[in-house]
Amino acid sequence: MKTIALFGASGKTGQQFLPQALAQGYKIKALVRTPAKLSTQHPNLEVIQGDVLDPEAVARTVQGTDVVVSLFGHVKGSPEWLQTDGTRHIVRAMQQHGVQRIISLSGGGLPTTEDKPKLPDHLIRGIMKLFVPKILNDAIRHADVLRQSPARWTIVRGPRLTDEPRRGQYRVGWVGVNASTSVGRADLADFLLKQVEDEQFVGKMPFVSY
Repeated sequence: MKTIALFGASGKTGQQFLPQALAQGYKIKALVRTPAKLSTQHPNLEVIQGDVLDPEAVARTVQGTDVVVSLFGHVKGSPEWLQTDGTRHIVRAMQQHGVQRIISLSGGGLPTTEDKPKLPDHLIRGIMKLFVPKILNDAIRHADVLRQSPARWTIVRGPRLTDEPRRGQYRVGWVGVNASTSVGRADLADFLLKQVEDEQFVGKMPFVSY
């Protein structure tokens, strides 16, 4: 069974992803700034204390793994280019340790050519540009880092995320195409985990919603 290098394990989506991955038999190396925030304990879980902006901590996390799952994102007070710089460190560590596959989580505001945004989608993106340009610009630049890397990347995008119980069904499409305005983190985590084995979306940015 594969070993996953997990970034963002203590975040809300990470806390859904981690138990699902362990339940399916994966080994996890998780980089977290505050290990006390991680309530999960498991013989297949190795917790590494550190920050995604520290190249050495990132390299230690990636070493000896088969695939990277990157779920970290902005919190209050995060540096402007958190996702971009963190992803750059991850990609370098992947090259250093011969890891080729990365699944990265981002938001629906990040555009791709398959999208067919409708009026509400344009409004949401416009609001993001106005009120959270830092997060949107960082997401766009992090995607550029992955595109320019030799990694087999997939960027999974989601709309508004909820904490509702897992439904076990969701849609995978593009913004404005077979998509809605929300998805539960537990179901989003299910799709993210499926990408560890499934390469259907390599080089693509699928949008997951109900």
